[in-house]
Amino acid sequence: MQKQNTKYIFVLGGVMSGIGKGVATSSIGKIIQANGYKVTVMKIDPYVNVDAGTMNPTEHGEVFVMESGLETDQDMGNYERFLDITLPPENYMTTGSVYRTVIERERNLEYKGKCVQIIPHVTNEVINKIKEAGRKTKADVVIIEIGGTTGDYENQLFTEAARQMNLRCPGDTLFVMLSFIPYPKKIGEMKTKPTQQAVRLLNSAGVQPDIIIARSERKIDDKRKEKIALFCNVEPEAVISAPDVESIYDVPLNFEKDGFGKVILKKLGLKNGAKTDFNGWGKFVKKVHQAKKKIKIGVVGKYFNTGDCVLSDSYISVIEAIKHASYNNDVVPEIDWIDAEMFEKDKRNIEMLKQYDGIIVPGGFGSRGIEGIISAIKYARENKTPYLGLCYGMQLMVIEFARNVVGLKNAHTTEIKPRAKYKIIDLMEKQKANLRQGIYGATMRLGAYPCTIKAGTTAAKAYGKSKISERHRHRYEVNNKYIKKLEKAGLIFSGTSPNKKLMEIAELPKSKHPFMLGSQFHPEFTSSPLHPNSLFNEFVKSIKK
Repeated sequence: MQKQNTKYIFVLGGVMSGIGKGVATSSIGKIIQANGYKVTVMKIDPYVNVDAGTMNPTEHGEVFVMESGLETDQDMGNYERFLDITLPPENYMTTGSVYRTVIERERNLEYKGKCVQIIPHVTNEVINKIKEAGRKTKADVVIIEIGGTTGDYENQLFTEAARQMNLRCPGDTLFVMLSFIPYPKKIGEMKTKPTQQAVRLLNSAGVQPDIIIARSERKIDDKRKEKIALFCNVEPEAVISAPDVESIYDVPLNFEKDGFGKVILKKLGLKNGAKTDFNGWGKFVKKVHQAKKKIKIGVVGKYFNTGDCVLSDSYISVIEAIKHASYNNDVVPEIDWIDAEMFEKDKRNIEMLKQYDGIIVPGGFGSRGIEGIISAIKYARENKTPYLGLCYGMQLMVIEFARNVVGLKNAHTTEIKPRAKYKIIDLMEKQKANLRQGIYGATMRLGAYPCTIKAGTTAAKAYGKSKISERHRHRYEVNNKYIKKLEKAGLIFSGTSPNKKLMEIAELPKSKHPFMLGSQFHPEFTSSPLHPNSLFNEFVKSIKK
């Protein structure tokens, strides 16, 4: 039997950004996967940055680290969580990475002396990368999310590449536009005109959407569907309603209620699965809605504010990992964002932590709020409040212990205080040369590394095995010079690199604290709804007890 052609779905945005294109793309993948097809998902970021590693999280959101170590947009995390798969680095591209490849080829005379142009050379490179992602993963369907909004100058290059790909792969390419349908309450009617204009703008680039996802605060009625269909040149059944939902994990099921799967498979010429199998997805979503008991978690750190708004996207993987563990333990998490600087302005503010069942300090960089974070960690240790520290959260946990238990009062990290008397956290040896040369992009310890777990510890109980692999993103580490002093005072390094030179997990024994643990790696990057990360799971269990 001849293998069918690989199918390609391009997902584009209309009207405005930030309306859930990444979740919609992930949900499309989930539906196709549930019908028995192998799916891979790509993200195209229109930024000139080569990767997302140098982007400010308060402007761009979280930097998601792939297993390979590539620093990417947070949507790559959504794809992995929804599809429960590990994606390769080929599945992420930016304007910068594409141009860098083209320029390197030009320098190597690979274009045989031709004038290198946007069309066809740069667009060809985009198309080659898309096809390579399909080949490498042996996917039946490749879903490509083009970042930004239709009409943005930045993403015209990728829209043009998609147009050309449609010409080269007739019948195997599909265009989905996610567009916002405003519902001004004073008018009392959903307005479709912005979507009509967005589709016209896309048409002017030579692309006609096959399916329109109508994103709004409420379900789109049949009359609005018919209007969008008429003016945007699609069938009414190809207008899919995407109302606000309680949880992003409702979205695939919500799409299915509107017949999205049948429409996509029909348009791609694929057979419907004999049975749409969401592999326990429905059971997880039921837990999301049925859980009643609440736990209150305070996330202490920075990167929370942008103007007058709280930017929770800075830590989207942490938020989702908390949810995965909580719902799988039949509890509802209430998450508060606590700016650590409030503990520096007035030490009495620390008492507000009494209301929390658990405290998390996520990753971060820089000096802002650091003493406030250390105060919060001290509070959690002394008051036996379950604590989970992630990357920087582990390093500061070790510093707090060194200062207040070991007695090294001036203990610090050389990231903040290069001439600290007690350099408890110091720059990794391989990183010193990078910083001397001013090389920052993609030079941290990045991606998946093995870790050996010490028997009889909280970490061992959480993972249930002695060897694990987790993803990293850091330059600094616990200084081995102080390991013996820290251990003698009661701190346990329950996870180390296989050669025992890098401290990966630090914890207090159960006899001293119900759950006080920090990891140098980022466990949030490997959590998914059906497989919550082990450390988050154990953290929530300790809160329930």
